[in-house]
Amino acid sequence: VQLQAFGGGLVQAGGYLRLSCAACERTFSTYGVAWFRQAPGKEREFVAGISGSGLSTYHADSVKGRFTISRDNVKNTVYLQMNALKPEDTAVYYCAARKAFYSTSAEGYDFWGQGTQVTVSS
Repeated sequence: VQLQAFGGGLVQAGGYLRLSCAACERTFSTYGVAWFRQAPGKEREFVAGISGSGLSTYHADSVKGRFTISRDNVKNTVYLQMNALKPEDTAVYYCAARKAFYSTSAEGYDFWGQGTQVTVSS
């Protein structure tokens, strides 16, 4: 599965961005997908995950209430709506997919997008 993540950019604190993860896979609806992020000098961390059907989602405590993961299986795309952004959200954001229910562990994913930079200025 090829994944392409895009939508990052530079935004002021309190602003918003929407990331997209587009897949070239006709059976994408059978894949669990997650967003991870990695800031300089830090380990990659789980941000949000969504089941293949889109009926189940989970968000890390650090983004709960501010970020929302969703998907459109007709467009083979998963989104991450990020509101009320904070400087500590600055990181490279990656989408990942696996042919199973989503996992919060990065080790459980077989397919990764190239990453998109999100920078939040104070």
